[in-house]
Amino acid sequence: MLKQTIQRLEGCISISASRRSGDAHMKMKWKNHLFGNWVRSISSTTQSTNRTTWHSVPKERVECVVIGAGVVGIAIARALALKGREVLVVESAPTFGTGTSSRNSEVIHAGIYYPRNSFKAIFCVRGREMLYEYCSKHDIPHKQIGKLIVATRSSEIPKLNDILNCGIQNGVDGLKMVDGVEAMKMEPELQCVKAILSPLTGIVDSHSLMLSLVGEAENHGTTFTYNSTIIGGHLEGNEICLHVTESERLKEWKGTSILHPELLLIPKLVVNCAGLSAPALAKRFTGLKSGVVPRAYFARGCYFTLSNTKASPFRRLIYPIPEDGGIGVHVTIDLNGQVKFGPNVEWIDRVDDISSFQNKFDYSVNANRAERFYPEIRKYYPNLKDSSLEPGYSGIRPKLSGPSQTPADFVIQGEDIHGVPGLINLFGIESPGLTSSMAIADFISTKLLG
Repeated sequence: MLKQTIQRLEGCISISASRRSGDAHMKMKWKNHLFGNWVRSISSTTQSTNRTTWHSVPKERVECVVIGAGVVGIAIARALALKGREVLVVESAPTFGTGTSSRNSEVIHAGIYYPRNSFKAIFCVRGREMLYEYCSKHDIPHKQIGKLIVATRSSEIPKLNDILNCGIQNGVDGLKMVDGVEAMKMEPELQCVKAILSPLTGIVDSHSLMLSLVGEAENHGTTFTYNSTIIGGHLEGNEICLHVTESERLKEWKGTSILHPELLLIPKLVVNCAGLSAPALAKRFTGLKSGVVPRAYFARGCYFTLSNTKASPFRRLIYPIPEDGGIGVHVTIDLNGQVKFGPNVEWIDRVDDISSFQNKFDYSVNANRAERFYPEIRKYYPNLKDSSLEPGYSGIRPKLSGPSQTPADFVIQGEDIHGVPGLINLFGIESPGLTSSMAIADFISTKLLG
């Protein structure tokens, strides 16, 4: 497994080495050192001995390393490659998009809910425009079906007005307040007293999107390596050295022993977009200013599918008034017509850094949780039949705010914040991360790098 992992890396980094030195022997020397002179000191725990160990580990220089092959990481890699950068994407899973990127509602958000001038508002509005354009150009399955945000009782109307005003301030076009009668004419199965119509909201096949972005990135020279994990990093002068190991080694690691790297990558640019494990990984970069890594919170969201129906009861997405930690148990219709309800919000306590670093989360969906869904859904869909909900899937939100706290914005950190040259940290890229992905990538490749 290790040999296969290194061979995947070799396609990118050996070429880089050959270009710098002009010596074809460089590639073979690196491979021989890697497999013939492997030295680790498991018993050592001191920083000085770590440096001795690092001297015995192979080092390779690359231009750009993107950590994490979720939709945001893939989009960033593509954007950098399109600007002529040499890019290596390191992903701990066996393939791309296995985490949060494949465990969401697949909704193209309009940009309504987020505070004015926040990253979420700016990137969502711009990202939505870019996403629709990209999907149309590259034949990515998607559909602009619109949605209704509904108030099911009069006491919710003031909040609905606030949401409408926020969306208008964010520059979302086409928003319209409609009364309950009009909304229920649009959706006969709906029950509400008032609603916001958002015609720009849509749905997308997220896997097809990521597959297309990966293909474009690779066509422009990006190398993707899977089953390979960045476990930390250290500074040598003004350069950051990334510690790489194969993911298989982490399965039995309990966090009680020193985890030594099997390869050191020395890039000019590092983008940490590791999703759920981004904060835990950043804590393992020695040399960051103390306290710059925000506290991580985790919230599980479960989805249930609607069974025993021949056709969807709704033509549009239906969203209730947002709840603490999320935007409510809403109705999503996928491109195959399957109706999904979710996600709910289940705060996860006592997640240690090791668990988040290794993505050791429980993604199972307990069928008994459906009993909590029925009363929430029936507030706007009273004809929901008993026993019609089946367990679907779940996802974990990488949040930076906890229960009853004001929702946090996306966090994008550069050297001016954390003090490490060439490092960009992305934290808290939850919803609307999918919609915002291409805008985030454009921001990093254009605004931050020029």
